[in-house]
Amino acid sequence: MRVQNERDRRTLAWLRGHVGDAAIVAAAHRCGGLSKPYLSAVCRTLGMTVPRFTATHRITPSATAEQSLATIRQILAPRNATAADASLRHRG
Repeated sequence: MRVQNERDRRTLAWLRGHVGDAAIVAAAHRCGGLSKPYLSAVCRTLGMTVPRFTATHRITPSATAEQSLATIRQILAPRNATAADASLRHRG
């Protein structure tokens, strides 16, 4: 059976908890074909509708992303300071 991404891994874990490994293996064999069946085909064969999983993965910023953000902040800092000064002069 093809398990290609995190959603597939979660689906397989959910499916194992609901129908068990033996039923999953039997359904995979019933899918037929020369290649491994997709997990969605196994679910259809079992008559199971997989719930929508909420995104719980955490995004961890990379060093490159952090450096890019720091550079952007440096570029924008003088512009923001100039705009703030102009705003204060306009009010005063």
